[in-house]
Amino acid sequence: MSFQAYLDTIERQTGLNPTHLKAAADAKGFSDEGRLKAGVKAGQIVDWLKSEHGLGHGHAMAVYALLSGKREPGN
Repeated sequence: MSFQAYLDTIERQTGLNPTHLKAAADAKGFSDEGRLKAGVKAGQIVDWLKSEHGLGHGHAMAVYALLSGKREPGN
């Protein structure tokens, strides 16, 4: 599954596209302007997305990769 396919599935499940995910992470205090803050761990992002958005571990890790800048939409 491509990274973009993960993002597409996340959007279908949550209604949140990458821009919305970054804004939601900012609102939760995990990121600033869509970039993960220093010291925020993957487990925190996974726990948040599992509990509040019902995502599985793999999809939550895709969001972590997005927020950490390791992956970008379209990959």
